[in-house]
Amino acid sequence: MSRQIKIATVVAAAALLASACSQGSATKGTSSDGGGKVTLRYFTFSAAPDHVKDLDTIEKAFEKENPNVDVVVETAPFDQYFTKLQTSIAGGTAPDTFELNYENFVTYASAGSLLDLATVAGDGDTSVYAQESLNAFKRDGKQYALPASFSTVVLFYNKDLFDKAGVAPPTADWTWADEQAAAAKLTDKKKGVFGDFQPVQFFEFYKTLKQAGGEFLSADGKKSAFNSPQGVKAANWLVSKVGKTMPTEAEIGGTADYDTNLFKSGKLAMWHNGIWQFAGLKDVPFEWDVVVEPGDAAKASAVFHNAVAASSTTKHGKEAWAWARFLSASDTAATTRIQSSWELPPVSDQQVLSAYLKDPKPANRQAVLDSLKSIALPPVIKRQQEMQDAVTKELSEAAAGRKSVEDALKAAAADVDALLG
Repeated sequence: MSRQIKIATVVAAAALLASACSQGSATKGTSSDGGGKVTLRYFTFSAAPDHVKDLDTIEKAFEKENPNVDVVVETAPFDQYFTKLQTSIAGGTAPDTFELNYENFVTYASAGSLLDLATVAGDGDTSVYAQESLNAFKRDGKQYALPASFSTVVLFYNKDLFDKAGVAPPTADWTWADEQAAAAKLTDKKKGVFGDFQPVQFFEFYKTLKQAGGEFLSADGKKSAFNSPQGVKAANWLVSKVGKTMPTEAEIGGTADYDTNLFKSGKLAMWHNGIWQFAGLKDVPFEWDVVVEPGDAAKASAVFHNAVAASSTTKHGKEAWAWARFLSASDTAATTRIQSSWELPPVSDQQVLSAYLKDPKPANRQAVLDSLKSIALPPVIKRQQEMQDAVTKELSEAAAGRKSVEDALKAAAADVDALLG
């Protein structure tokens, strides 16, 4: 099932002025030891519940290198995290450092809640990061966060199905036309085999729009721009698969994880999905691999980032920078993330990722890193979830044949413009 990013509504009501620290859980005490140490608070959503021990490993290594800093970790589940974070910011009790996903990063950076890390970095080296990941967390030329982890969407393929059909497997040079031709040859509805699966929804549309050479929003971000020839081409690319090389809405029947189960059962030749699926495919009874997704006018891969930011009100800017950089780019952090499958560190040195690349399933893990060369970042507005839902709804109407692609995009554009307006 495709990953859906839920964008939390930023709440600043007076009734919510309690501290995030009091609402979250902490893995250490919150007071300084009185020996001149700096107590640095870090708030996170991705560590709990599965990676608290991994974060503790990174924290202890940082404190060993920085004995003057005592990191205090606070956690909250994702569905509560951003309300608690905004509560603490509004109440003047913001943590020194905290985790942000890309969509919420844009909101907080625009609101002036984040520290420009370049002002406290000194001669701190940022060349360790993959440049595109680093740039994703710049706003108005300022580095408001450091990328800490990423996951990306790639094209999975069943090697056995390709071999049996005598079709050459996908390569990094493939275009939409190559994928379409192969999917048609691989589809065998009598045997229940489909050539392709790519969900018809917002997250696939903004990416394929970029692949077609289009833009989702105008340059000033005040109006939709996807109701364009490129948008029609992208929507048609998604919709045209339905009922031909991938199942219809009726065939899927609202079944959860339909695409995952179809691929695992050996009945799906190609699958657009994320690297978080790797672990669940270790024991499937067929050979499979991945490549960077095909493009059209350009390559564009959906990459989901989390980052470490510092509060604009922190009194410990230099320590915040040191912690953010260690948590996001140190050898300890990278090794810990890779060994525990806690997403991936967006570092430029591929030697750091050698253990990840050596894992034999899938063999072409290099595609994961190659996808970082052409990132399609999601469009972000204040009423994010409503925008995503509006676009998905209209695309679904087109996929079901209830509207033409042109009418669906026209309606979606009107809905998005109203949300922006």
